[in-house]
Amino acid sequence: MTPQLIVAAATAVSSILPGTLTIATVPVTVSTVVPATGLAGWLGFTTTATTIVAAPITVFPTAIVAVAGLLVYGGIKAYRHLQASS
Repeated sequence: MTPQLIVAAATAVSSILPGTLTIATVPVTVSTVVPATGLAGWLGFTTTATTIVAAPITVFPTAIVAVAGLLVYGGIKAYRHLQASS
């Protein structure tokens, strides 16, 4: 398998994989300034509201295909090197 064939196959596969994959979510604390309640809010006072939201960790499918292609290429090169040296 030539490097050009591996690149062509990876390009073809990655072109049909749109979007992103969510692999994990991480809790993140977000603080926001909001109007106070009641008379204090009416007078313009504010308070801080803290919430915890889930931030996604995303990966492009094309990145997975690219890494897999590089691993296959490296495996082929290692296999050929071992066959040539024995």
